[in-house]
Amino acid sequence: MIIGTDGPAVILNARTAAWLERYANLTALRVRIRGTDPQISRQLEELRVAAMSWRGSATGTTDAPQAEPAASSEWLSTGQAADLADVTPRAIRKAVTQGRLPATDVNGQHRINREDLEHYRASRPA
Repeated sequence: MIIGTDGPAVILNARTAAWLERYANLTALRVRIRGTDPQISRQLEELRVAAMSWRGSATGTTDAPQAEPAASSEWLSTGQAADLADVTPRAIRKAVTQGRLPATDVNGQHRINREDLEHYRASRPA
């Protein structure tokens, strides 16, 4: 859809904004641009607000959230990630091995960031 008076405009959903914030390092860009170009600065701030909105929801969707295990940190084991993604731990390990789900190796075991898991869940076909 083309909108706006300054030419074509793109509409992004909140999940895409969150993905860009995390993986394209928009935070650093927003800080660097601040005060130099008011329009770009404003739009980067709007992306941040949309990203925060998506992160603030339980699952990144309007669906009712599933119960989560007690969260003491932002990191999940493969078993916890599997429970939240409604897949097997083997499917989580396979996604990590194939590079579809980022993970950190801690003493030979994968640890998955909660936001990365939400992006993985949202990118899977329904």
